[in-house]
Amino acid sequence: MSKSSKKRKISNVFIYASIVVGILVILGAVFPNQFGQISGNLSSWITNYFGWYYMILTALLVFFCIFLIFSPIGTLKLGKPKDEPEFNTVSWLAMLFSAGMGIGLVFYGASEPISHYIAPPTEDPETNAAMLESIRSTFLHYGFHAWAIYGVVALALAYSQFRKGEVGLLSKALRPLFHDRVDGAFGTVVDVLAVFATVVGVAVSLGVGALQINGGLNYLFGVPNNSIVQGIIIAIVTVLFLISSWSGINKGLQYLSNANMVLAGIIFLTILVVGPTILILNMTTSGTGSYLQNLLFNSLDVAPLNAQKSEWMADWTLYYWGWWMSWSPFVGIFIARVSRGRSIREFVLAVMLVPTIISILWFSVFGVTSISIAQSAPHIFDMGPETQLFAVFNEMPLGTILSIVAILLVTIFFITSADSATFVLGMQTSFGSLTPDRKIKVVWGASLSAIGYILLLAGGENGLDALQSAAITAALPFSIVVILLVISFFKSANDERKFLGLSITPDKKRMQTYLENSAEEYEKKLETYREKKKDDTKGI
Repeated sequence: MSKSSKKRKISNVFIYASIVVGILVILGAVFPNQFGQISGNLSSWITNYFGWYYMILTALLVFFCIFLIFSPIGTLKLGKPKDEPEFNTVSWLAMLFSAGMGIGLVFYGASEPISHYIAPPTEDPETNAAMLESIRSTFLHYGFHAWAIYGVVALALAYSQFRKGEVGLLSKALRPLFHDRVDGAFGTVVDVLAVFATVVGVAVSLGVGALQINGGLNYLFGVPNNSIVQGIIIAIVTVLFLISSWSGINKGLQYLSNANMVLAGIIFLTILVVGPTILILNMTTSGTGSYLQNLLFNSLDVAPLNAQKSEWMADWTLYYWGWWMSWSPFVGIFIARVSRGRSIREFVLAVMLVPTIISILWFSVFGVTSISIAQSAPHIFDMGPETQLFAVFNEMPLGTILSIVAILLVTIFFITSADSATFVLGMQTSFGSLTPDRKIKVVWGASLSAIGYILLLAGGENGLDALQSAAITAALPFSIVVILLVISFFKSANDERKFLGLSITPDKKRMQTYLENSAEEYEKKLETYREKKKDDTKGI
């Protein structure tokens, strides 16, 4: 093999992204306090000056997904006309949900509703109104907005890769806008941004997971709750997710995702039965109604005249929008990878509705139960978020068993999230290969864990602060890429919709052309159609 062919095995994206991540690891390890301070200052600056931007962007993404559900574009398939889904529907939903939420559900299942109850955005603390607002606010953070962000990134990539024959790089999904420039320096910058956002977003999740595993071990067995133990936890789980990553997506990740859903289902049903069942069901209903009723206002409200809510939003809503945005390249690329053969309408409906419904049910059960128990055991209100769930379990029947299952669930979520991320990072730094080299995945797996631990060290006693700051900061540059992906996807898909005559009464002749021609012939006919439309426009 020649030297030139060897060089081509290592992409520029891998080289540049590795340098950026390496610099972050070194700076964070050598100057953890300064690293945390700079990250916090950047985060505060972004929330002060770009909070409105985050709110408008996420709201527009939700509206765009709703538009696609009803648009004739939804008829198009993420793949060739005869492509069938690679995974059955249950496994597909399990994988996208495990990758897309995972640790956050368990970590914040009790702590977020409790936090909003004792420090609500607008209501008086520890009142019935605060309880309803706490449930509604949690639904907002884990509902349509999160999955709209994930969905548009996944959709743009899946359409580009499986329908247009591009390699699996986010930069290539921008070809309808930037043409051959995506093959040069511009494309490299886009992919490096995607890698950077992925590393930071997933590292935040791994840091949160380490905090909760450590919190559970501390509460149950008296294991010290400190950065040393958290480092050991990250190291052990790193080995486990690298083993899963080594076995491939069709084995390790699919099995772990299915196991996750089983464990989550067991713990969910147990809490529903032994908790305040009737209150849970009533609050689920009222909370959902309140969430939907206030959805538009809460999607755009930046609280310019309400200091209490403005501060609350910086700590919660803007943090979540940043976290989901920084997670979007990783989750989007992964969801795209497992969604081949689905129609756009089927994809958007599943991605928007199923995880949102599951999140509503999950936070209703855990949130209402936790608040109800904490009302009679007030010491829970004063505990750290990483231990509140275990303190709630301690007040319930089968508490120890529930706590052990929760630790196991967080650990598996940790593994599936990191496993998915190593695949995505490997793919993005291996020219879009769907089977990235295992050694490259190992490099990124170690990098994710290192960044996660660095962020915990940078946060000092409150590692969560540094994790939140990193998520908000990493999201800002990548948000520009998300906007371009939406525009590029719509431009290409709408051209194809027009070519096929897709409307309430589709052009049957063109649809027959679509079904009968090979992919190459079809693309040639579509390109001829585009050129003709350009010529017609010039003549006007």
